[in-house]
Amino acid sequence: MTKQPEALLENNLIQQLNGLGYSSVKVPDGEALLANLKSQLEGFNRTTYTDKEFDGILNHLAKGNVFEKAKTLRDRFSFTRENGEVCYVRFFDSENWNDNLFQVTNQVTQEGSYKNRYDVTLLVNGLPLVQIELKRRGLEIKEAFNQINRYQLHSFWSNHGLFQFVQLFVISNGANTKYLANNKLQSVKQTFYWADKNNRNITELPHFTSDFLNPNHLGKMIAQYVVMNETYKNMMVLRPYQYFATEAIINQVKTSTDNAYIWHTTGSGKTLTSFKASQILMDVPEVHKVVFVVDRKDLDYQTMKEFNAFKDGSVDSTDNTSSLVKQFLGKFKDKKGVRKDSDLIITTIQKLNNAITGHHGTKLEHLKNERFVFIFDECHRSQFGDTHARITEFFAKSQLFGFTGTPIFADNASKNDLGKRTTKDLFGSCLHKYVITDAIRDENVLRFGIEYVGKYKNKSQTFVDIEVEDIDKKEVLDSTKRLTKIVDYIIAHHNQKTFNKDYSALFAVSGIDNVIKYYDIFQQKKEAGEHDLRIATIFTYGANEDNEDAQDYLPGDEMSLAAEPQLSYKASHSRDKLEGYIGDYNKMYNTSFTTKDSQQFENYFKDISKRLKEREKESFNDEKDRLDLVLVVNMMLTGFDAKKVNTLYVDKNLKQHGLIQAFSRTNRILGEQKSQGNILCFRNLKKATDDAITLFSNKDAIEVVTMPNYEAIAAKFDEALKNLRGIAPTFESVDDLRSEEDEAAFVQAFRRLMRNMNVLQSYTDFDWDDLPIGEQEFEDYKSKYLDLYEKVKRETAKEKTSILDDIDFELELIHRDRVNVAYILKLLGKLKDSKTTDAKTQKKAIIDLLGGDIMLRSKRELIEKFIEENLPKIDDVDDIQEEFETYWQEQKVLALGKICEEEHLDKAQFKSLIDTYIYSGQEPIKDDVFKCLDNRPSILKAREIGERILSKMKEFVQVFIEGMTG
Repeated sequence: MTKQPEALLENNLIQQLNGLGYSSVKVPDGEALLANLKSQLEGFNRTTYTDKEFDGILNHLAKGNVFEKAKTLRDRFSFTRENGEVCYVRFFDSENWNDNLFQVTNQVTQEGSYKNRYDVTLLVNGLPLVQIELKRRGLEIKEAFNQINRYQLHSFWSNHGLFQFVQLFVISNGANTKYLANNKLQSVKQTFYWADKNNRNITELPHFTSDFLNPNHLGKMIAQYVVMNETYKNMMVLRPYQYFATEAIINQVKTSTDNAYIWHTTGSGKTLTSFKASQILMDVPEVHKVVFVVDRKDLDYQTMKEFNAFKDGSVDSTDNTSSLVKQFLGKFKDKKGVRKDSDLIITTIQKLNNAITGHHGTKLEHLKNERFVFIFDECHRSQFGDTHARITEFFAKSQLFGFTGTPIFADNASKNDLGKRTTKDLFGSCLHKYVITDAIRDENVLRFGIEYVGKYKNKSQTFVDIEVEDIDKKEVLDSTKRLTKIVDYIIAHHNQKTFNKDYSALFAVSGIDNVIKYYDIFQQKKEAGEHDLRIATIFTYGANEDNEDAQDYLPGDEMSLAAEPQLSYKASHSRDKLEGYIGDYNKMYNTSFTTKDSQQFENYFKDISKRLKEREKESFNDEKDRLDLVLVVNMMLTGFDAKKVNTLYVDKNLKQHGLIQAFSRTNRILGEQKSQGNILCFRNLKKATDDAITLFSNKDAIEVVTMPNYEAIAAKFDEALKNLRGIAPTFESVDDLRSEEDEAAFVQAFRRLMRNMNVLQSYTDFDWDDLPIGEQEFEDYKSKYLDLYEKVKRETAKEKTSILDDIDFELELIHRDRVNVAYILKLLGKLKDSKTTDAKTQKKAIIDLLGGDIMLRSKRELIEKFIEENLPKIDDVDDIQEEFETYWQEQKVLALGKICEEEHLDKAQFKSLIDTYIYSGQEPIKDDVFKCLDNRPSILKAREIGERILSKMKEFVQVFIEGMTG
C-alpha cells in the first residue's frame, strides 16, 4: 500500500470539514488573518467597527499569555466607540455554541523567531481556536506533536498573539489521531484519543473529524469541557470517558429521578469529571443545590483545593456543621466575611449526617422537598452504612450519584457493611464504566511494576511458591530484626526506584506500633550517616489503634485532638511519639506544627500533601522542600494524588479495593521517565494482587496491569541493542553515518534502548554484568546521541530544516545521580588526592561524565580548561572550590564582555536583562533586547539580530548559571 502524502490528507480533511458546515477561507498570512478576524467579529456581533475601534479590540486581544487569553475568549470586552457609545464585543458564545461562526483555512504563514506554516486551522468567529498538524501515514504521530511545541516557541506569539487563542490541538498521521489542550511545552503523554461511549478509540482521521470536529461537538467541547486550572495556570480538556460520564449524569438529572454511579478507575481523573458534572448541574433550573460529599476531612480539603483550581472561588469547604447548615440555608459567609450563596457545597459525610439530625436538622426542615443532587466521591467506602438511608429519607426528592474506582461487589463487601450492600444496591445502575485495563490501554494511567521481597525468595525477588512456616506470625512480622532489614533494603534501593530522589515514595505499614518502630530505625540510621532521606510520618491515635483495619484519617470536624478526654497509655505514647516526629519535621522545614492543636495537626497533613503534590511544579525548590518518604497506616492510601509519587513500599496485608487503591497512588502519568508505578511488597501479596485485578477487570488483565518480570524486560533490551548495533556496530561508527536518514535511524534505535534501560534499572535485580553491553560503552553511545541532539539545535538556530527536527530525543530519560558542578568539584578533590597511576583513569571518568550529562556538556570545555591549567597549581584540596569559583567568575565576565563587544550591547543593561530572565524564566521581548543596543537595527535586520542576541543570552545562562548549585 502506498503511503498517503500529507497534502492529500490535508485536502481530504478540508473537504470533509466543508461538508460538516465549515466555510473555507484563504488566510495566507498575518494580514489576511486580521482582515478576516475583523469581518467575522463584525458578523458575529452584528455590527461594524472603524479601523481605530478594531485596533482597540486587537490591543485587548494581544494582552496576556495563553491562559489569560483563554479567559479573554470567554469574556466580553467593553469599549467606547468613536461616536461616544459604550460597546460590548463578544468573542465566543459559550451558551449557544452553534451560533458561533466556523471557518477552516490552511497553510497560514506566521513569522516570529522563524517563519512557520501551519497545516489546517479552524477559526471560530475569526479567532484560531483549533490547530491541526498532520504527518503522512507511516510517520510517528509524535512528530506532529513536536512541531506544535516548536510553533508555540517560534511564532504563535507573533501578530498580536492571535494563535495563542488556540484552545485545542489535533495531531494525526491519518491512522492515529489525538487531541490536547494548548499548554506550553507539555508532554506527549497529555495527548488523548477520542472514543465512543463504550471506550472504543476513534483513531482514523475521517472518523475523528466527523465525531469530534463537527461544529456542534467542537463548540460544546470549547464551551463546556475545556477547564482552566488556576493552580497550574493552564488549560485542561476532558478525555472521552470523562465527557460521556458527565453527559450521562446531566441527562439522568434532566430525564429521571433515579440514582446511579460512575465506575472510573483510580487515577483516571474522577475529581475533574465530578467537578464538571457539578458545575453544569448548578445551571439546571430544576436543581436547588449540588452537594459534593466526601467521607474524610483530608479528602474534603483536597477536593476543595482541586475544585477551586478548576474554578477559583467556586467552593468554600465548610469548617463545621453549623457552617454547613448556613450554606444549605444560603446564609453563609466565607472567612473574609463575604456573603456566599454558592449552588455548590463540599462537605464530609460526617458533617452531612450531623446537619440532618438533632437541632441542626430542624433548621433544614423546609428544604426537605427541594431537589438536591448529591455527588459522592469514592463511594466504595464501607462506612457509608446508615447515613445513606438518613440522607435519602431526609431529602425526599434528592438524587444521588456515586463515583468510584473500585466498586463494592458481593465478593468484596465487608462484613461491617449494612447487610453487605453493594454499590449497585446503594446507587442503582452504572451510568458509565472505564476500568483499569481501559486506562492502561489509553496510557491514562501506568502499569504496576511489582516486586515481592522477603526472606524466602528466588533470584527475581519473588516469594518461592511453597508453604513457609511461621512467616505470617505476628511476632515474626513485627520483629525489630525484620523491620531493620526492610529499612536497610529501602535505603539500598530508594535511589534506584525514585530516579535518585527525583520522585517521592509512600510506605504503607500494618499499624501505628510498627510505624513508630520503622520511623525510629530510619532516624537512628540517619544519625549514623547511613542515609540522607527526608522522612515524615502522619497517623492518628485512639483506643482502637491496635486494630490493623482501623481507619486512620484526620479527626472529624468537631473533635479536637487537643481535647481528647481519656487517652489510653498506649494512645498517649503514640501521641508523644508523633509530637516528636512532627518536631523533626519542623526542624527540617522550619515549620511549627503540633498535635496539641487540631488546626495545626490538620495543617501538618496539608503541608505534607503539598510537598508531595507540588513537586511537579517548575517553581518547586527540590533541594529545599523535597520530601522523600512518608510512613502511613491508611492515610494517603486512598484519594491522594501526586504525580511525583512513583513508589509504594508495602508491609501490610492489603486486599481487593484497598489494594488497588493503595497501589494506584503510584501510577499517575507524568512523562517518559515515569514508566510504571513501583510497588515493593515485603509480604507475599501475589494472590491478593491477582484476585484484586481480576475482581476489578478480569482474569486476563493481570498481564495488562502489571509489568513483565525482569527477564522479559532484559530480553527486550537485548533485542533493542541488536537493532542498534545493526545501524551503528560501535559508538565510533556513529560518526560515519552518511545521511540524516541514517542518523535519524540511530537516534530512534538508541531512544528505544534507553526506554528499555529506564524500565530495567527500576528493578532491584538490575546488574550491568547481566547485560551484553557495558556501562562505559552505553555511556559512549549516549554521548554520540547527545552530539546529534546538539547538532539539531545548531541547525535550528541557523534556520536549516532537518528530518531530525521532528524526532523527540526524550532527554528526560538521560538521568543519573544528581550530577552538577558541586558533584564534579568533589571528584576533582579525589583526583587531586589520587596517586599518579589512578589519576589518568579518574580524569577520563570525569571528562566522560561531563560529556554524558546534558546539563554539563555546555560547561565541558571550561571545566576541562580548569583541570588542565588551574588544578595542578592548587596545593590544598580544600581550596579547590574557592579557586574554581574565582575561575568561573572570571570566565563569566569574559564571556559577557565578548557578547557585548560582538553585538554592540550596553553591558549593564544586557546584564540586567539576563538577571531578569534568570529570575522570571520569561524570555525577554525583542524591544527590551533592542534597548541594550547602541543603535536600533532596521526593520529588515531586526528579527535576525534579535534572535541572535537571545540565542547568545540563553547559551550564556546555560553555561554559567544552570546546574551550578544544588
